[in-house]
Amino acid sequence: MSWSGGKDSSLALYYAQKNGNLTIVALLTTVTEGYDRISMHGVRRTLLEQQAAAIGLPVEKIYITQKASNEEWEAKMHRTLLYWKGQGVASVVIGDIFLEDLKRYREEKLSEVDMTGIFPIWKRDTTELAHTFIDLGFKAVITCIDSQVLPQQFAGRPFDRQFLADLPQGVDPCGENGEFHTFVHDGPIFRVPVPCRPGEVVLRDNRFYFCDLVPA
Repeated sequence: MSWSGGKDSSLALYYAQKNGNLTIVALLTTVTEGYDRISMHGVRRTLLEQQAAAIGLPVEKIYITQKASNEEWEAKMHRTLLYWKGQGVASVVIGDIFLEDLKRYREEKLSEVDMTGIFPIWKRDTTELAHTFIDLGFKAVITCIDSQVLPQQFAGRPFDRQFLADLPQGVDPCGENGEFHTFVHDGPIFRVPVPCRPGEVVLRDNRFYFCDLVPA
């Protein structure tokens, strides 16, 4: 399971687990060295590990450098996928929704190790999907926002109906274009909630606001 810790991968896992023909064996997450956080989402590794334990799956962490090139990421991902291929894993579940070029890229990279991609929420309407996430009982917090499309105040907010109602026009309700990222701390795939609270909000790269989630 390609795992960011956010809502899209959580929904994809939820539907994958509903599929009686699939057995999920591990979560696969990229962690940035030095920051010791989930890449892009900015969530502490300790919370990632608590999240995986609450879900009941092991988490495989791929460590990349802070200024990692795409080549570095691809090489480390390739080695990891080869390992899991050797363990009998045939596919990777991915939470992409509508970005055609990204889906095609992932499928090409998976084919290099003779694996396939499974996309449980592909082409679902993102407004419907966002409300389905809430209706199912998932709980998430906004961990990162792109300041070019959202103001700082959105960082650290819960992903709920008020958040969706407050989104400016043109912002995708699932943040599929990179407008925001989330951390899921409770829901139907969890055995127990992951206790955490919003902490300091910081600006990185003069563009992205990150809310530091603190284990509670």
